[in-house]
Amino acid sequence: MVNAIVGANWGDEGKGKITDMLAKEADIIVRFQGGANAGHTIVNKYGKFALHIVPSGIFYDHTTSIIGNGVALNVPKLFEELESLKEKGVPAPKILVSDRAQMVMSYHILFDQYEEERLGKNSFGSTKSGIAPFYSDKFAKIGFQVSELFDEDSLMEKIERVCDTKNVLLEHLYHKPRLEPGEIYRELMSYKEMVAPYVCDVSLFLWKAVQEGKNILLEGQLGSLKDPDHGIYPMVTSSSTLAAYGAIGAGLPPYEIKRIITVCKAYSSAVGAGAFVSEIFGEEADELRRRGGDGGEYGATTGRPRRMGWFDVVASKYGCRIQGTTDVAFTVLDVLGYLDEIPVCVGYEIDGKVTTDFPTTSLLNKAKPVLEVLPGWKCDIRGIREYEALPENCRKYIEFVEERIGFPITMISNGPGREDIIFRKK
Repeated sequence: MVNAIVGANWGDEGKGKITDMLAKEADIIVRFQGGANAGHTIVNKYGKFALHIVPSGIFYDHTTSIIGNGVALNVPKLFEELESLKEKGVPAPKILVSDRAQMVMSYHILFDQYEEERLGKNSFGSTKSGIAPFYSDKFAKIGFQVSELFDEDSLMEKIERVCDTKNVLLEHLYHKPRLEPGEIYRELMSYKEMVAPYVCDVSLFLWKAVQEGKNILLEGQLGSLKDPDHGIYPMVTSSSTLAAYGAIGAGLPPYEIKRIITVCKAYSSAVGAGAFVSEIFGEEADELRRRGGDGGEYGATTGRPRRMGWFDVVASKYGCRIQGTTDVAFTVLDVLGYLDEIPVCVGYEIDGKVTTDFPTTSLLNKAKPVLEVLPGWKCDIRGIREYEALPENCRKYIEFVEERIGFPITMISNGPGREDIIFRKK
């Protein structure tokens, strides 16, 4: 059986914790898109981890962790991450890397930095991890697949062609040093040495696993609103964040994805630029940021303070719909226990009219939040394991959100640990 774990909003919803928890019952965990531009925070018996490339189920010795063909593979980052896991006492994981995955090059990171500098105040708020230049090259057909590392005869010829293209931009647009083909070749050979023991035909491996009845988890990065087609374009990421892309980014038949667990925070947060209708500011935001997550709301990759907001019904309903949600995992609910009242964004006012349907970016930029205020529960709910044991106002908050978004909340996370979860039958 294949399950997908994806985000409903801007990312940072808590997908890593849900993947880590559900991986206990999985045989294989697959990262199917994105790169080291976002991180998943995990808290377990080994400590606290911010994972960027490796799947979040890597802490179980019975699982195989896979880097799918849809991932922007930063080879040095992958092996830095594996080494840091080893240093913290995590058993050596079983890792496979798709021979069709493409690699983030050092010059992709440089181009990302140069472009953000050039754009100045009009920049996209990139993490400068090389993701947009990487995907640009992939679709321009001048990227490097892992499989090409093993065809050295034609590799140098391609490197020279790519350098010719890149050097025009470096010289005339960015006024930066040119790329040297010999240096790029040596970079790729160092990647080959690192990755060679793990390379395989991942789609074939997964096909056989499905035939054998294995449990497979697909782990997405970021969330619905950062999808390049269905998100807040152009302030989006460069690969599809939707569960549907899991079939493509892992190499699986689409009909094999049976369950789509979409993760929603009990409030909203975002890193980077872009429309964020329910955003709050000042001391109100600072207090929520300080209390949020495990040790505060700061990007797992960048360390940047996250932008904060109240739960957004309009965005979350849309995010769940576009994912094809079967189950909602509702996270960081425990954080809201300090509030007397909890505002919820239930609609957008645009040009004097209220809508509950998520609009395109040009209209989104005009939107003002329509808020409804619910009573808080004013107590700590960590440690509670049964839904009925939650305070009445807490249950009412969950049921209000569930009714408004129209998708069943079947998991409630009330703490950072693997065991801090309430399963709710629907």
